[in-house]
Formats: sequence, C-alpha cells, structure tokens
Amino acid sequence: MASHSHSHHHHGHDHHGHGHAHGSERQLLFAFVLTSLMLFVEAGGGFWSGSLALLADAGHMLVDAAALLLAYMSAKFARRPADERRTFGYARMEVLAGYSNALVQFILVAWIAVEAIIRFFQPTQILSGIMLSVAIFGLVVNALVLRVLHHHDEDDVNIAGASLHVLGDLLGSVGAVLAALAVRWLDWNWADPALSLLVSLLILRSAWHLLRRSGHILLEGVPDGLETPEMARTLADADAGIEGVHHLHVWQLASGSRMATLHAHLNEGADERTAMLAIKKVLADRYQVRHVTVQVDPGRCLDTHAQCASGGSH
Repeated sequence: MASHSHSHHHHGHDHHGHGHAHGSERQLLFAFVLTSLMLFVEAGGGFWSGSLALLADAGHMLVDAAALLLAYMSAKFARRPADERRTFGYARMEVLAGYSNALVQFILVAWIAVEAIIRFFQPTQILSGIMLSVAIFGLVVNALVLRVLHHHDEDDVNIAGASLHVLGDLLGSVGAVLAALAVRWLDWNWADPALSLLVSLLILRSAWHLLRRSGHILLEGVPDGLETPEMARTLADADAGIEGVHHLHVWQLASGSRMATLHAHLNEGADERTAMLAIKKVLADRYQVRHVTVQVDPGRCLDTHAQCASGGSH
C-alpha cells in the first residue's frame, strides 16, 4: 500500500506571501502611479522637443506602467486562497507577469531600434532645453521609484520584473539627459538616436535574464542551486531504514515556493513514519522544500514507469 505524506502547502505559502505581500503591493501601486505620471510628462516633452530619447523613454514607461499594474494585480491574485479548480492557488500569477513583462520589453526594443535608425538618416530639429528639463525630472522620479522597489525579497520574480522595468527607465533617463547635453552644447543631433539604441541594448540584456528565469519556473525546472541526483543520495542517507530514493521531482510553484515529490524504497521492517519524518526534515532544513509528497514503495517500485523502475531520480 502506498502512503502519502503532505506538508500542508497552503500554510507554508501563505506564510511566505502575507508578510511581504501587502508591502510589495503598496510598493507596486506607488510605483505605478509615479510611473504613469512621468509617462505623460515624457511623452509630452518628447513630442514638443522632437527628442527620440524622450519618446523612447516614454514608450518604455508605458510598458512599465502596464507591467507595474500587472505585477500589482498578480501580487493581489497570489494571496487568493486555493479553490477546487486551482488547488495550488494563484501564486504563479507573479511568474506569468514576469514572463509577459520580458516579452513586451523585446517588442519595445525593436521599436526603438527601428525609430533610431530612421533618425540617423533623417535628423530632426530638437529643442534641447525642454528635452533636458524633462529628462532630469524623469531621472529623479525613476530613482525614487527604484528606491521604493529595491527593498524586496530576492526570490520575488514579480517585484524583480517591476524593478527591471524601472531600472530600464532610469537608464533611459540618464541617456536622455546625456543626449540633451550633447545636442545643446555640441550640436550632436545624432546623440539622441545613438543613446536610444544604447539604452535599448541594456534593456534587452535584462529582459533576457528575466525571460530565462521566469520561463524556467514555468517549465517546472529544478530551482537554481539544487541537483536532483545529489538530493536523492542525501535523502537516502537521512535514515537507516531508507534503502533508496527515486522518481524525485523538485520544482517551484512561484518564487521562493519549492515543492517535491518522490518515491522512497524502505528496508524490510523499517518504520515508515520515522523514515518519512527524516526525509521531510532534510528537505525542509537543507533544501528549503516545505511541500513534499512521499510515496513509500513496498519492495519493487509500484510504477511501471521505466525511469522509476531503473531507480532514476527523474
């Protein structure tokens, strides 16, 4: 008979979520309001002065405002309790938000690049005074928003995604200030599209990192820093009654929320409860896995699954 052991998921996850969830929601809402305000200022300044650097930054801020709103909504969703249709709750909304944010950044970068190339061949008149004033204002606002978002849980993909957007904005504002100074004092009109391109490359690098990170979680990848063969060996050594551990799966539901399922093959006469408690303790203490399902196999593995039968850790 197969026995199952559940470390109740909801308590663990809610504990992870509640303390910093409300804080992160407030941070995200504040960042959304400030970014939206700045978006209109930069867009107006960009059209008025004829600056692509400002328009690119405003375009980036439009994406950011949407990203911050999405992140805020997903942080609220993540706290909703599990239901019959979604037994793990809505925690993964934050990872979906991060993944979507990264994809939108790629589209934005493509738009800036095309617009910049056109500007190189068809330079336009730029009112550098207006451009400089708006760019400096944008720099100050972005620095403030980034400071608000900076104090977050390292594992929070949602806030990491939002911070990434705001960091891109900050770089955009720095670029706009430098471009405005170059146009104003050196008459380098090409500096405007050139700095737009530079900023877009920086955004691209960060977006790729976020895409990989959130994509890995969505693909049920093993959390960073964990190796399943090594984990299987460590768990087999957790108690003298454990013959071996196989069919081990480890993944993340969302940032910071690790889960595992495994089969444990026990020695003849071994105490199931003691062995299970030993496995759960090692997983919690050493690997920070707090939601685990253990199937105890009496003798040979019950599954006809080839990997299981061969004792693999997959």
